[in-house]
Amino acid sequence: MNVGELLRISIRSLRSNMLRSFLTMLGIIIGVATVIAMISIGQGTSKQVTSQIQSLGSNLITVTAGSGSSTGTAAGGSQGGSTGTLNISDADPISKIDTVKYVAPVSQVSAQLLNGSNTASATIIGSTPDYADIKSWETDIGRFFTEDEVNDRAKVVVLGATTAETLFGEAGFDAVGSMIKINNIPFRVIGVLKAKGSSGTVDQDDTVIAPITTIQSRFQTGSSRSSVRQILVEAKSTDVINSTMALIQYTMRQSHKLGGADDDFRVQSQEDVMSSAESVTKTLTLFLGGVAAISLLVGGIGIMNIMLVSVTERTREIGIRKAIGAKEGTILSQFLFESVTLAILGGVIGVILGFGGSKFVGKLMDVTTAVSMNSVLLAVGFSACIGIVFGVFPARQAAKLDPIEALRYE
Repeated sequence: MNVGELLRISIRSLRSNMLRSFLTMLGIIIGVATVIAMISIGQGTSKQVTSQIQSLGSNLITVTAGSGSSTGTAAGGSQGGSTGTLNISDADPISKIDTVKYVAPVSQVSAQLLNGSNTASATIIGSTPDYADIKSWETDIGRFFTEDEVNDRAKVVVLGATTAETLFGEAGFDAVGSMIKINNIPFRVIGVLKAKGSSGTVDQDDTVIAPITTIQSRFQTGSSRSSVRQILVEAKSTDVINSTMALIQYTMRQSHKLGGADDDFRVQSQEDVMSSAESVTKTLTLFLGGVAAISLLVGGIGIMNIMLVSVTERTREIGIRKAIGAKEGTILSQFLFESVTLAILGGVIGVILGFGGSKFVGKLMDVTTAVSMNSVLLAVGFSACIGIVFGVFPARQAAKLDPIEALRYE
């Protein structure tokens, strides 16, 4: 029999027991749908994370407290070491490096904001005017704070669009010049930032920025008063990223008087952060895809089981076919084709459900999804392989039946 005849017989056999065929395909459908959904969500999340990191600027370098080798590009780089503390004073020598364009030490504190009866919980970012340039923040109304206000520890803040709307309504148009309270301390609003929108589950506009000296003196106590969470550095160009990182490492070691001790800080570029994020998301995607693929194997076992039942039910049919001249290869092809048809149909339905499911989950969780053709072809191809692998044994059982015994079967 040719392929067309095999396909016709397979479809006729499946249609004769539609409910059983559907229940048999269910394992493949669920498996493929889950694989497609998990991979698409994983790939979408990876692209989203990469986009978020890239939006911070390709020339961005981040200095954080803690042990570990930074880049390995500078002499004296080391592994290990004890956790260190970054101070606001560390930013000054870094700013003197020729290849550095902007430097912004960053401090963060959680606080309650109050404007009349309107309240908001927020993380207050303390930094310098260079922070706006590094993060590409622009004010929609008012202005950003100045270096003089940083030096004077002025009680002024710049609000993100979401925070301004929460506290003032009407997108915060009445915010500039108004007084708000942060942990019961009065601050004057001097600007509202242009909206950037949400990035995944993170609302970039739900932010509050104030002079770092004000945050440190008002909200940080004891030995942590001069400490900073990180120091953001923007290099003058991508060509000098590596050399700038090496100079930052050298400068920091001199500032901290480390001598032969290990680094008590880490220096990372956007490429380092992006590589780490991509590695994590790829691993997570593979793990989720692997877990989902287990249901495909379960579906394959279901196909093998139902095909064995089908061989038993059609024993007399097989005997008649063999009695009138059908060869073992023909019988084998017939049952194997039925198994593969069952698996591929389940795979196609699974792809459709997986695509729709990933879009639904993406909207529900506000996560970007990306269904690639490679994942679709992989899922359908794997389904076909499942049909072949788990259909071979029943097909061989059918092909090897003795025609005389088969004709006697009741």
